[in-house]
Amino acid sequence: MILNRKNKKQKLINNFGKLKDDSFDFESIERYFRKKEHTENFQILSDKTCNDLDFQELFMFIDRTNSKVGQQFIYNKLRTIPLKSESVNIQEKIIGEFINNEEFRVSIQSKLSKLDDFGTYYITSLFQDEHLKPPKWFFVVPVLSFTVILSLIFVFFNPQLIFVLLSVFIVNIVIHYWNKKNLYQYLSSLPQLLRLKNIAKKLFDFNKLKELNPKLIESVKVINKIRNRMLFFKLESNIQGEFQALFWMILELFKILFLIEPLLLFGVLKRLDTKRKEIEDLYLFIGEIDSLISIASLRVSENGYCIPQISQTQKQLIAEKAYHPLIIDCVSNNIQVNEKSILLTGSNMSGKTSFIRTIGINVITGLTLNTCFAEHFSMPYMQVFSAIRISDDLMNDKSYYFEEVLTIKKMIEESINGKPNLFLLDELFKGTNTVERISAGKAVLSTLNNTNNIVFVSTHDIELADLLNDEYELYHFSEKVDDKSIDFDYKLKDGKLKNRNAIKILEINDYPENIITEAIEISKELDKYSVPNSIIT
Repeated sequence: MILNRKNKKQKLINNFGKLKDDSFDFESIERYFRKKEHTENFQILSDKTCNDLDFQELFMFIDRTNSKVGQQFIYNKLRTIPLKSESVNIQEKIIGEFINNEEFRVSIQSKLSKLDDFGTYYITSLFQDEHLKPPKWFFVVPVLSFTVILSLIFVFFNPQLIFVLLSVFIVNIVIHYWNKKNLYQYLSSLPQLLRLKNIAKKLFDFNKLKELNPKLIESVKVINKIRNRMLFFKLESNIQGEFQALFWMILELFKILFLIEPLLLFGVLKRLDTKRKEIEDLYLFIGEIDSLISIASLRVSENGYCIPQISQTQKQLIAEKAYHPLIIDCVSNNIQVNEKSILLTGSNMSGKTSFIRTIGINVITGLTLNTCFAEHFSMPYMQVFSAIRISDDLMNDKSYYFEEVLTIKKMIEESINGKPNLFLLDELFKGTNTVERISAGKAVLSTLNNTNNIVFVSTHDIELADLLNDEYELYHFSEKVDDKSIDFDYKLKDGKLKNRNAIKILEINDYPENIITEAIEISKELDKYSVPNSIIT
């Protein structure tokens, strides 16, 4: 036992600052987030934005939690930009303690790891879901149970009562096994609630953690009042794997005779229905502590991170040596937004979209985890919207262009919501012809750029850069192309892209000479009729 504890402690020490080696059941991880009311938050990230920014991969990188509660909590935390929090200083102090005090951190981690069973995911059902209600005929259950008690007492005085006892027993068997399907719904969550309560109480004993919820002990006391009733369900969940079949049969007979399971189950659920807030308080206390350990581990693992500065200047964003955390050996870049938005040009694979995602991810982790993947990152408090990864909605008979139109329309509506917004767009209106794409793109981008909004947009249309020169700062990514290869440096450069290399890349890849020659001649001819001139005239 002592050796096991030493091994577990060493494992916790070794794994700190490293990625989890676990599978991720996102349906279970998202349970808390999907059912939680988010009315008091600054923004809830949409599924669209999460898909655009590879949110699941980002979450798997960030999640270093020790419990299923912490895992659900940090998922919700990462998808929920809160109103400006007054508890950031408390959280940062605890994160610092986790980083610098190994013994303290390991002690907390070992307690949290006891909530890592799969059934722990279902604790949320006890305060988020509608509980089962007893059927209208349920009043007969206590009557039947009482009848058994009386029959057992008086059968010695009147042996004929044995027939009454047998009749009631047969009815009780039906009710008992009818109730099994109800019991199985709570066989994970109820025992785990007891464990949650016990661990929350132990963690509350640490003075360094009490500040997260100084009144938590009141919630512990409330749950303690129904503790004894729930102990039965803890026993039930353990019997299947730990006790002999004979003991199980005797206990099962006892439960059938007195209808113990339905009486206890619906009695407990009735009481828990009035204790939702207290259960959630315990859940949030555990979840927040575990999420702070996860953030501490994340920071230890990264060579470059910073705590963001929240600027009061609405249309200003500064990033120094910002990088994408999911790209191995990612090239970092600097950018400064001041009154104007950002338009990026460059060829495919040059880094435009990755850079846009870099900005989006850093804004999100900065506002939710108080952690950015950069040497310095400052920004206003803002919402994040994106149109990066769009596909045909064949089930609803929507074309790529129509789906894109609907996505951009939502952005236009949000652009006048009175809040600072960050809009991330990649290749606006790809699904239509050049003239209309550039014309509509210019009009939309001018509209999104209004008031306090910041736009990051990439385009292949050099002409669009000319049209937006007064409203957008122009940057580009470029590559070096020689006779045999193409090399990307992924460095952000001032100004618009001047060289076009698409045809050259075809040549490198041994396209037929007649195709290359014709493509060059046509491109020269088309350059005489630039789209901006045709729009202006």
